[in-house]
Amino acid sequence: MRISRSGWPGLGAVGWGLLLLGALVCGAVGVGWARPSLAVAGRSLAAVRAAHPPSEARLLDRHGVVLQTLRTDLVRRRGPWVALADIAPGLQRTVIALEDRRFESHAGVDWWAVLGALRDGWHGRPRGASTLTMQLAARLDPALRARGARSLGQKWRQLQAALALERGWSKAEILEAYLNLASYRGEVAGVEAASRVLLGRAPAALDHTDALVLAVLLSAPNATLERLSARGCALGQRLPTRIDCAAFSARAHRALTPHAAPPGAAELAPQLARAALDGSTRNVSSTLDATVQRLARDSLQRQLALLAERNVGDGAVLVVENATGEVRAYVGNGAPWSSARHVDGVRARRQAGSTLKPFLYQLAIESRQLSAASLLNDSPLSIMTPGGLYVPQNYDHSFRGLVSLRTGLAGSLNVPAVRTLILLGGDSFLTRLRALGFTELVRDSDYYGDALALGAPEVSLWELVNAYRTLANAGQFTPLRWRPGPAAAPTATLDPAASFIVSDILADRGSRSGTFGLESALTLPFWAAVKTGTSKQMRDNWCIGYSTRYTVGVWVGNFAGEPMWEVSGLTGAAPIWAEVMRAVHGASTPSDPVAPVGLEPRELRFAGGLEPARREWFMTGTATSRIVAARAGGPPPRITYPQSGSVLALDPDIPAGHQRVFFSARPPSPASHWRLNGAPLGTSAQVAWAPAPGNYQLVLQGPDGIRLDQVQFKVQGAGPP
Repeated sequence: MRISRSGWPGLGAVGWGLLLLGALVCGAVGVGWARPSLAVAGRSLAAVRAAHPPSEARLLDRHGVVLQTLRTDLVRRRGPWVALADIAPGLQRTVIALEDRRFESHAGVDWWAVLGALRDGWHGRPRGASTLTMQLAARLDPALRARGARSLGQKWRQLQAALALERGWSKAEILEAYLNLASYRGEVAGVEAASRVLLGRAPAALDHTDALVLAVLLSAPNATLERLSARGCALGQRLPTRIDCAAFSARAHRALTPHAAPPGAAELAPQLARAALDGSTRNVSSTLDATVQRLARDSLQRQLALLAERNVGDGAVLVVENATGEVRAYVGNGAPWSSARHVDGVRARRQAGSTLKPFLYQLAIESRQLSAASLLNDSPLSIMTPGGLYVPQNYDHSFRGLVSLRTGLAGSLNVPAVRTLILLGGDSFLTRLRALGFTELVRDSDYYGDALALGAPEVSLWELVNAYRTLANAGQFTPLRWRPGPAAAPTATLDPAASFIVSDILADRGSRSGTFGLESALTLPFWAAVKTGTSKQMRDNWCIGYSTRYTVGVWVGNFAGEPMWEVSGLTGAAPIWAEVMRAVHGASTPSDPVAPVGLEPRELRFAGGLEPARREWFMTGTATSRIVAARAGGPPPRITYPQSGSVLALDPDIPAGHQRVFFSARPPSPASHWRLNGAPLGTSAQVAWAPAPGNYQLVLQGPDGIRLDQVQFKVQGAGPP
């Protein structure tokens, strides 16, 4: 309360006398005549605390660590309420010494200070007389501090409110409430926000210089640095612990420097926080682990920085515990330079690419229409559709002839997948995908056509990760969850034996080596099943994989839909997947999966050396020890790939050492002899060749050396993106 002769309009000598008389009477009897403010009288500290929540909601990890804070009050910046025991004693003493030195002895109004203020005000030397209790009363009742209402009656009601507070509250409660409700600088209110935003420290860690800065700001929240430094230096000399003026000025400069967020503010899960927090929530617990969240975010940011020159701007990572379905990391967007930072890449819908193939083959094996050893024809295929002729191509633009299902899935070959979809029917595959949680696939199978096998539908990382987790869990499906609580009852969605076979294929680096090489980002030091995917024109990269403990999914691309330049799932998303998988397992090695009942292992050989001999898994009742390609009578073999006059281009997205062209003929003949520019290539149903730029003549000969067919083709080098 600052008193001057001109401070209250209309308050002349008579008014001053009446106020002095009232002050003396109230001081004598210790009670007021007017009814105390209803906004103050009878309120408890707990009620006041509840009415002043923090201005930020917080998303917490599974251990209570703050993952993200979200501003919910744009007018005031207030932190959580701080108990008096958690506020530095030095701040408490400094505030009392400078604002209300008789705080411990008065009953709410310091009558000596009032009389002194009346005297000094009469002589034109205004000074304050409001106690901490009176200031708190004005904070609790806006009417006691309303602008334009500074009247004798208003000050009288403030005195009455202070007296009422002192009768119902302890001194400790009054001081605690005052420090938590006071304004310190601009929008910053409360000791928690003031300590962290202005000084970068917790309220309990404030030293004597910090305490003086905040105490001076209480009486001059809008002071300039010069005024704040001068006032603090002068007042600091009156304190028991003298303050160094230079140190105070430096600390004051720090306090008056704008800060976008408190130092060390949590910024780990903004996309999930926006979905989880609103104005009615304060602390929301999650199943996330701050350590895993940070390492997933950092890994994504590092890879996106490396890929920035290849027109890659966005990405997302999701880490899930298989047994519980609890999310351990949810990175919705990792690039600080993204043009769409608020887009949630975990929930955004993008083209699936090849990531749906495992569920197609799982359905084929489960229905016993195919086994992992079944031969599929990887040769050119033309399909008439309402939109025109559809000619599916493989990732490396080559064809391999007859391949096993294991090779087709591990190498992500497109034509065998399309043939498998034709065998099963699009409706049955769509029904299976919806059961796995892809509920947004509401169109019928005719809408997607045969491209359904190649990932034409749009799906989310959230859906894909849980579908792969279902494979990891032997076909048991439960929803993912990021909130703590009991898990839903599992639903038997996939056959466990067929799921095991698909997982075994996805973990088979030998079978995928023809496309990806033996050593790549997909190879980990422990058992892990993994699948990559790349959508049309390289707009989306996926890498989804699992151990027996965790499933990790990664997407990279551009939210704006721009194509990436020479970035595949192997070079884009896979390095992030590998790094996160290694990190979440740490020093512990996850166990290998255990084969369920309903499986039969068998040593398998392919007639004519079509594929290397191996130990294969079969559904019980479908096992065989030898695979022979069916051969019907008919015309002699003809070269089906490449066609004469073809121009083959080296793919810049595949390492040169991994690129192969597979020469094939129809009908396949293991006794066929192949020669390229006169040099023998081998005798088999098909032959692989490492392409190099140039002009070539390919000749197919029968076992007797008679030329059966020949084609000319050209190979050109990789061009610019």
